[in-house]
Amino acid sequence: MRTATIHWLTLFLLLGIWAGCESTELGPAPLPEGYEASVEEWKKYRVGVLTDSTGWLRLVDLIWLDEGVNTFGSGESVDIRFPEGTISDFAGRFILADSTVRMEVDESAEITWKGDSVSNLTLIEGDHGDERIEVQHDPLIWFIDKRDDDQYGVRLFSLDTPKADAFEGFPAYPLDPAWHMRARFIPYPEGSTIRVVNVLGNEIDRPTPGRLEFTIDGNLYTLDAFEGSSGLFLMMADETNRTETYQAGRYLMVDPPDEDGYTVIDFNRAYNMPCSFNRFTTCQLPPPQNRLDVAITAGEQRPVDWDGI
Repeated sequence: MRTATIHWLTLFLLLGIWAGCESTELGPAPLPEGYEASVEEWKKYRVGVLTDSTGWLRLVDLIWLDEGVNTFGSGESVDIRFPEGTISDFAGRFILADSTVRMEVDESAEITWKGDSVSNLTLIEGDHGDERIEVQHDPLIWFIDKRDDDQYGVRLFSLDTPKADAFEGFPAYPLDPAWHMRARFIPYPEGSTIRVVNVLGNEIDRPTPGRLEFTIDGNLYTLDAFEGSSGLFLMMADETNRTETYQAGRYLMVDPPDEDGYTVIDFNRAYNMPCSFNRFTTCQLPPPQNRLDVAITAGEQRPVDWDGI
């Protein structure tokens, strides 16, 4: 009888130890060497991306094309109007037909592609691969943006944007190592999708590889993930959206999970979606299940003195 009692007591203790390990394996993750410096480098990189020649801070317009001929220039009578004084009143035509956009340039305007003047150039043609045809006239740069199957627009940027030149970063919470958190990746069946809506109300089914589980103050939370260019892409909202961060939420990139299915969510790198500071963007918004009932007091805060949506 005594032996049986010891056996069950031992089993109980082992289960308690296992449960304790399970509950503490998530939460703040150990910081890598040079962590603070790496976050500062990331912030500098982000400033560089946003202020690049075609960075979001230099985007001055997004103008959708109609099927057929679309005249462009800075005059009042054209279909696609560029900022006043930046190009001739009539500078040419964009012709949209059969999933192709061709640009015809009037002799009054010098427009270049890769440094050479052009008079007639196809800017997009069906499934044209990864090449983006960017053309330039003085400080203006533009290319064709395709949405869905049949929506094409002119994304217009300007190098003459002093506000972007002076940009040093958005307001942000102080760096807090406690928000560098271990997360468990839970894969979904292959081919899984999540319905996502953008700021215009358009909906798409976006592929998802799985979700991330993590704990805050011992409470379990989850975020559905999407595939990003260098890992997992998160769209999230939280309680700080009410007063301190952008109302619609923020984005975050996460390294792919390791062979054991774990990764790190560094909320200190949560960043503003473009529509928080530029009204010519069409950001996708966090799905309902990615709206957390907790305040994530880390990462970028709501932009100040920028015109968003």
